Amino acid sequence: MTGVLVLAGTPIGDVADAPPRLLTELASADVIAAEDTRRLRRLTQALGVTPAGRVVSYFEGNEVGRTPELVEALLGGARVLLVTDAGMPSVSDPGYRLVAAAVAADVKVTAVPGPSAVLTALALSGLPVDRFTFEGFLPRKSGDRARQLASIAAEPRTMVFFEAPHRIAEALAAMAEAFGAERPAAVCRELTKTYEEVRRGPIGELAAWAAEGVKGEITVVVAGAPPAAPQELTPAELARLVAVREEAGERRKEAIAAVASELSMPKREVFDAVVAAKNAAARTLGGAAGEAS
Repeated sequence: MTGVLVLAGTPIGDVADAPPRLLTELASADVIAAEDTRRLRRLTQALGVTPAGRVVSYFEGNEVGRTPELVEALLGGARVLLVTDAGMPSVSDPGYRLVAAAVAADVKVTAVPGPSAVLTALALSGLPVDRFTFEGFLPRKSGDRARQLASIAAEPRTMVFFEAPHRIAEALAAMAEAFGAERPAAVCRELTKTYEEVRRGPIGELAAWAAEGVKGEITVVVAGAPPAAPQELTPAELARLVAVREEAGERRKEAIAAVASELSMPKREVFDAVVAAKNAAARTLGGAAGEAS
């Protein structure tokens, strides 16, 4: 029988946030693949757990070469536990390559849910959470960063970013340039730790605050782009949109309601446009008939 790959979330700050199943997995896994074995040692000591299995490093510098070795262990029946320094593996951390390789080898992959800086910051931000997108770390070079931000300036969903403390000021300044200085945002620092701080406000103000220097692990949450202003369409254009839906099989009442919803305008306005277009067509036909006679 093949083994099981277990992705385990680890505390992002407070060790007390470790899920009970993490302790069980740490104590029983055949192999523990850790982003930093020293940090893993500190974690197990704090949790009072003694790993029984073999501990190996698995980080950005060696994951390409070590993945086949771990897959071989999985195919041999081992239970392999993957942990990173903080949060869930593969979310801007090592893990994706191993998960993809395990799936390709038809090995079962499961997870021990745990703390997540993305979801914690999102919940604390005070910004809309019904739809969001995770953007990870921005490019380090200013030109690449500006291009990436420009490509998502119209994104309507709330956006979550990771950023290093020594780059946060310039990153926020670039966001203010790309998104507008008044776009609401929140800078979440040292989440769940002793000096946890959440700063909320327009990006421009947050950039000015960060220019004085910021320390710690940082997650930035930015509001999505505001809805575009309703498109100004003539009555004839509105009537044509309804006609297209009718030709596709919708009843007129349903077509009018759908067009009004898409354009964020009153149904009565769309209905009046359809009636006006119908009357105009009738007058045109009447005039043509008179000329023919």
